[in-house]
Order: sequence, then C-alpha cells, then structure tokens
Amino acid sequence: MENSKSQLQDAAGLGQFTYRENTEGVEIQVRPEYLPRHSRPDQGMYTWSYTVTMINHGSRRLQLLNRLWIITDGKGRIDEVSGVGVIGEQPILLPNTSYTYTSGCPLKTPTGNMRGWYDFVDLDTNQKIKTRIPLFFLRSDIVLH
Repeated sequence: MENSKSQLQDAAGLGQFTYRENTEGVEIQVRPEYLPRHSRPDQGMYTWSYTVTMINHGSRRLQLLNRLWIITDGKGRIDEVSGVGVIGEQPILLPNTSYTYTSGCPLKTPTGNMRGWYDFVDLDTNQKIKTRIPLFFLRSDIVLH
C-alpha cells in the first residue's frame, strides 16, 4: 500500500469528523455518527452509522472486490469483519467518479475505533489494489458530555 496519506477534518467544528486516506489515487472518506435512538447504554449497546465515500482520482477503471474491517471496542476487544463488496454491491469506479454508502456498527462499549482496507481490481489490467480505510473513532454522546 504505497502512496498513502491520511487526513482528518472537523465538519464546522461540530465534533463530526471526516477521516480520509488516499492510496494510489483512491481516496476513502469516512464520517461516523453516534445513533442514540438505536443505542441502549443501560444494556451495554451503543450503535453508530458510518458513511463511506470512495473517490477514484486516477485514470483507471476500478471495481471493488472485498473489504476487511478491524473493529476495536473500548476494552480492546477486536473483531474482524470481511466479505465481498459492501452492502451487497461491488461498485465500479470510473476515473474521477465516486461511490457512497452508509452502514452501521454496534459495540458493547461507548467508545471504539474501526479501520481496514478495500481490495479493488483494475478492470483493464487485472491489477489488484489494496486501499486503506482510515482509522476512525467511535465515541458516544455519553463519553463526550
């Protein structure tokens, strides 16, 4: 995974961060959001959504093949989730296009983090490309206030 660059941006100072990682011309942006209505802190259940945008800044035609998430809760417990595509799709990213999806993550602790990677294939050369998903943090309102 060469040519990788990470960035963090706070959306208007609201504590809602967009995490960014750029690997070989593919930018991955992630914006997590705590979902208090879907959480039950009294039962040890905390839920977040995360919105991912994949941007192809290069000239290659790419298709997403697989994903791997490494999810760590506030007690250091690690869970790995892998599979084909995302939300049942294997999108094709033409040059200078993007794809956005939203998914969710439940934890038993009010904090945690996620990171991982996506495997793409160049549709013209069959070359595989592994792009990093930036490390991002999951924090509930309970921890923030």
